[in-house]
Amino acid sequence: MTTAPRQQCDVLIVGTGAGGLSTAIVAKKHGLDVLVIEKEACFGGTTAFSGGVLWVPGNPHAAKAGIEDTREAAVTYLRHEAGNFYNEAAVEAFLDNGPRMLEFFERETEVQFVLSGYPDYHPDAPGGARIGRSVTAKAYDATRLGPELKRLRMPLETITFIGMMFNSSNEDLKHFFRATSSLTSATYVAKRLANHLKDLAIHRRGVQITSGNALVARLAKSAFDLGIPILTGTEARGLDIENGAVRGMTVRDATGERLIVARKAVVLASGGYPHDTGKLAASYPHVARGGQHMSPTPDSNTGDGIRMAEAAGARFEAGYPNAAAWMPVSQVPLGKGRTGVFPHLVDRYKPGVIAVNGKGRRFTNEANSYHDVGAAMIRESEDGSPAMAWLICDHATIRKYGLGYAKPAPVPVSTYLRNGYLQSGATIAELASTIGLDPHALEETVRRYNEGAARGEDPEFGRGSTAFNRFLGDPDHKPNPNVAPVGKGPYYALKLLMGDLGTFNGLVTDTVGRVLGEDAAPIPGLYAVGNDRASIMGGNYPGAGITLGPIMTFGYITGRHLADAEDARA
Repeated sequence: MTTAPRQQCDVLIVGTGAGGLSTAIVAKKHGLDVLVIEKEACFGGTTAFSGGVLWVPGNPHAAKAGIEDTREAAVTYLRHEAGNFYNEAAVEAFLDNGPRMLEFFERETEVQFVLSGYPDYHPDAPGGARIGRSVTAKAYDATRLGPELKRLRMPLETITFIGMMFNSSNEDLKHFFRATSSLTSATYVAKRLANHLKDLAIHRRGVQITSGNALVARLAKSAFDLGIPILTGTEARGLDIENGAVRGMTVRDATGERLIVARKAVVLASGGYPHDTGKLAASYPHVARGGQHMSPTPDSNTGDGIRMAEAAGARFEAGYPNAAAWMPVSQVPLGKGRTGVFPHLVDRYKPGVIAVNGKGRRFTNEANSYHDVGAAMIRESEDGSPAMAWLICDHATIRKYGLGYAKPAPVPVSTYLRNGYLQSGATIAELASTIGLDPHALEETVRRYNEGAARGEDPEFGRGSTAFNRFLGDPDHKPNPNVAPVGKGPYYALKLLMGDLGTFNGLVTDTVGRVLGEDAAPIPGLYAVGNDRASIMGGNYPGAGITLGPIMTFGYITGRHLADAEDARA
């Protein structure tokens, strides 16, 4: 949309991720005049970089598939996961409205989902589920956005292949892993590449999109169809407050600053604070100790909404045991002085890959969730050592599965050795010396691991013991899809650093999203959704989509509440 912004609206929303767009669509559908602003030149926020997965217990897709689950089990699981930070009112609202939210968007908008195969991340915990609680945005032809395609945020560069996105169902990746050993997979990959190269020639980007990019495109198309202006390049500068109530916001774009009056409310959906250096130092323990942190979230997520709310007297929840969704990452040389951040979502689960700390020892089950592995890396740094680790594997393993940004065969390993992304050694001892580890310690670690791995076992950390571990392993590898010995050299090492997928700490709100002040009373006219609002998961990460599931559910609740829709919870 290129129309100049109006000076008044019912609801002004700051941010174009799933939280902001879902709230905007619901409010507009219920009759409100909505305006969305975004400081970047593109729309999509962190959601556009994400897996596009929503965790929604009791969702209709699972019911249609005949998957049995109960509300009581979901409550039990969330109580276990959130611990002392369990918020009964928020959880009840989430469980009540999550399935309704999915039905609303699939019935009323362009947004569509498919059932995901993900187990809960702790499926053996009380109330945990082995399948059925996660859904994924359906793949999308982004050309349906028409001229607005040029404003859709590109997917995270480091997790694409020449800009091509992979289906998060895991089936897509299986074909790429098998391209050199299966005619069926080779044909599949050749067709995908040909179609993608054609799209690049025509549109200068991939248009057959998946994951969070598909979710954002679907939400944005729905917003455009409803006539909701999305004003990119428009920065929120400060809340306009009159007699203690928020009446609007000062914004700045290429034409200068102006005031937009919001008759009903301003809704903050600016993506949390993963790039607010001051708040990171205060709430990320490894950063407080002087350690390095690299977030693959958009650089523009600098905590703007939270700072403005705090200036208006809002309360900020900073006490969660984990301030963010931790993610092991690696720094990728992209050429011409550019670097990128690669989130390690898949490689750690593969048989033959192990992780060691700065002492050359394994320290966790590598096939646990990224959040759990990240939390283990942070615990390893409590002695003052850096929050980092090394992924180690042999030549056959890296050629079969790749390692981080390094692609499997037929892409040559030498590319990643030359630019320093990977380190190598002819022997384990030589590799250890190259990366600054004690050679004897690393040799002993590999020897101990290989003893059990030869039988498909991991006596030390139980790798492959849960449905979630096995889900992202190699199902063709027997008897354990996550465990194989580290075999013949040469050997490779990749340095892991700490990152995050977004913050858990955030503004304290009531169930419908009203931002609360230090006196626990709502600040009139001010709401928060998405990662600006404190997570209901209590600083834990129970399953795939526990960020986007609640984000869109509470966007649905907030949008209905703003429009005084029937049954909107107060």
